[in-house]
Amino acid sequence: MSLKKQFIKTKPVVKVTFSIDAKDADSAAVVGDFNNWNASEGTLSKLKNGTFKATYDLVKDAIYEFKYVIDGTYVNDPEADFYKWNDYAGSENGVLVV
Repeated sequence: MSLKKQFIKTKPVVKVTFSIDAKDADSAAVVGDFNNWNASEGTLSKLKNGTFKATYDLVKDAIYEFKYVIDGTYVNDPEADFYKWNDYAGSENGVLVV
């Protein structure tokens, strides 16, 4: 799993690349505050090496909770900036600071 942040000096956005190794999975998505936890808006593309990946523009100077959805199962990213308990989910979510 990997998070890559690219800060754009001329725009108030950060290009965040989400990637997760899931060779045996059929589908993967990233869901979070930035897309209303909607998996269809966070679809990741599967690469030939089995990694799912996508880049999204997120508003700078913000904090987002997120998770991956791999074949319907919610998974945290071990490279998240930190984790935060979420009562609605009944578990911890990864947190991304941009």
